[in-house]
Amino acid sequence: MPKVLEVCVDSFESAVTALGAGAGRLELCSSLIEGGLTPTPGLLIQIQHANSAKVPIYCMLRCRPGNFIYSQEEIEIMVEDAKILKQRGADGFVFGALLPNGDVDMKKCREIIKACFPLSVTFHRAFDFCRRPTIEVEVVIDLGFTRLLTSGQQKNAQQGVKLIKKLIDQVGNRIIIIPAGGITKDNLKFIIDNTEATEYHGSFKVEKKEEEEGENKESEIVLGLKNGPRYVTDHELVAEALQILRSE
Repeated sequence: MPKVLEVCVDSFESAVTALGAGAGRLELCSSLIEGGLTPTPGLLIQIQHANSAKVPIYCMLRCRPGNFIYSQEEIEIMVEDAKILKQRGADGFVFGALLPNGDVDMKKCREIIKACFPLSVTFHRAFDFCRRPTIEVEVVIDLGFTRLLTSGQQKNAQQGVKLIKKLIDQVGNRIIIIPAGGITKDNLKFIIDNTEATEYHGSFKVEKKEEEEGENKESEIVLGLKNGPRYVTDHELVAEALQILRSE
């Protein structure tokens, strides 16, 4: 079975790069620097115009940074976002919600899945904060999620291969477990060899060097992370990762 590479992007530039390099699916977000938030409909529409190969685009549903314990009002925000993005042609969604004790919040997940229906929904790396991963993966399956992103509850997927492999063996073909978190061309083969997963997830980004704006280079005015780095998907890194997957 051919292995799938899902590339996580948060800009038009990164999306076009990932598509051009041959990504099998996009996870579309905004603000990856904050772990990924809900993208705008305008961004989705513009990427669709460039998506001549009709590569599936899954949209993140996450209305704020921080933890994954959501109020009812926040769930209602994401329900409305899902409805709008579905109308604009999203192919699937990526979402996760937890209870304060570290269990999956079944009630709130059901609300989101209902809003996304009939599209596929991936449970994102909120799973890496679950206190009982081998039990909660069964809850995720029962709720109707079709995929699960995880680093194996470690800093990155390379360090988490033991749990990832355990989950893959446990679930069989009932859900697709996708290694995610810190995947690079340098550790991808190790992760493949030690998990035997069929799908993999990464951003494959590099820092983009940009010119300062205008003549006011020494200004003390800062808007958000204006003076911080901006990262974009790198064509060569995606292409190299795909070559590794194809050679396995």
